Amino acid sequence: MSDPEPCRITDEDTEEQTDLIGESEESEDDELLKAEKTPHLQTEDTLMERDKHRLTCSQCGKSLASKKSLNEHMMIHTGEKPFTCTQCGKSFRHSSSLYKHLKIHTGKKNHRCDQCSKTFLRASGLKLHLRTHTKEKPHSCSECGKSFTEKSYLRLHQKIHTGAKEYMCFECGKTFITAEHLKQHQRIHTKEKPYKCSHCDKRFSQLAYLKSHERIHTEEKPFTCTQCGKSFRHSSSLKEHMRIHTGEKPYKCSYCDERFSQLACLKSHKRIHTGEKPFTCTQCGKSYRLSTSLRKHMMIHTAGKPFTCTQCGTSFRLSSHLNKHMRIHTGEKPSTCTQCGTSFRLSDSLKEHMLIHTGEKTHRCDQCGKAFLRASALKLHLRTHSKEKPYSCFECGKSFTQPASLRSHQKIHTGVKEYVCFECEKTFITARRLKEHQRIHTGEKPYTCTQCGKSFRLSSCLNEHRRIHTGEKPYTCTHCGTSFRHSSSLYKHMKIHTGEKQHT
Repeated sequence: MSDPEPCRITDEDTEEQTDLIGESEESEDDELLKAEKTPHLQTEDTLMERDKHRLTCSQCGKSLASKKSLNEHMMIHTGEKPFTCTQCGKSFRHSSSLYKHLKIHTGKKNHRCDQCSKTFLRASGLKLHLRTHTKEKPHSCSECGKSFTEKSYLRLHQKIHTGAKEYMCFECGKTFITAEHLKQHQRIHTKEKPYKCSHCDKRFSQLAYLKSHERIHTEEKPFTCTQCGKSFRHSSSLKEHMRIHTGEKPYKCSYCDERFSQLACLKSHKRIHTGEKPFTCTQCGKSYRLSTSLRKHMMIHTAGKPFTCTQCGTSFRLSSHLNKHMRIHTGEKPSTCTQCGTSFRLSDSLKEHMLIHTGEKTHRCDQCGKAFLRASALKLHLRTHSKEKPYSCFECGKSFTQPASLRSHQKIHTGVKEYVCFECEKTFITARRLKEHQRIHTGEKPYTCTQCGKSFRLSSCLNEHRRIHTGEKPYTCTHCGTSFRHSSSLYKHMKIHTGEKQHT
């Protein structure tokens, strides 16, 4: 069982806690000063005799003067708090602490902050609070230099350096630096959730969790970015957001050295390498790497496709999908590569393209040696060797290596040609065919032969042309062994053997 992260003490703690910490601090310091100022009237023999009667704590080794002091001290380890407030149910180890706490319910708050108008029971509470405005942190750690607004916070912090964890859980043996952390941990065993939301009745084991939750209802976003003004409900969210401005990416993938600004992004990314798909649809059993992918998938089972394209009638489950689809008709490509200027309709397509410039091809085919940027690409490539075509058309039975190829093929049967050329209004089944067609109007020939400089509209035309230089003839007749540069030439040749007449 893993423990939740302990609540961290912040400058925004309630003033009641601040007052109590301040007073307990002062009382401890006063006792020490009194002890130091007491005249040394006792002889050395008397002191030695008194030391013999001191009692030692079996848990942490601390020495105490009386049985009463030892019993009170043992409450630190046991977590016992016998003094309970009748107003709010809060418990305390000492009756004096309860007495001070009761002033929260009965006392008038006469001390007001002139900066934010917050009121306090005591002047000491106001004094500590003012440091949240002045940013004053007068108490510094001698080990690491970290500063704090209160002496008690410094003492807690110093235990990190000493390693002292004197508060032990008797259920599981785990130890903690502070009694508060032990108390929070014990709620794991007791299942206690004392903090209840006044808006929705949800309960929490820690006050900090309740405060964070309540901001959902109040829509309060107290943490604001100084760079762009964006606000957040949680300080952790602001910290993650700031990495957008700083460019910091502290989380590194152990598989491929890619770095991320958020731990959640790293965890999602690692599933690409491990193949883990922890989010499973309860309706059809299909699994996904991301929870967002599962949520989108669930709409297949729970809802229709309410967003329809006015150009071609295609419907979508999400408005964002429709917006992306509309770029097919408008030709908009807002995502541009800074390396080579190539533009893309989708940001995901740009990300994949960028790997051409920056990514190492670590996934190599053991059959032909060809390397790929992604494991998924290698998996698809291997089907060219195995001849596996797992995706079949229900209409005509034709099979394909990729689901995208099947989807494109199925449009032949439906007759849907949603990609329109705005020059001549000719329509096409796929965006790729439209793009290739548009080069007729633009005259663009992006594929150039490195041998003779001749350019072509299509990559397939360039590949065929190269065979003139290489002499390659990959298409061989199974009857007589004659080879050809083009599949069309082989097709025509085969009619000699079959007796089929080319022209009737």
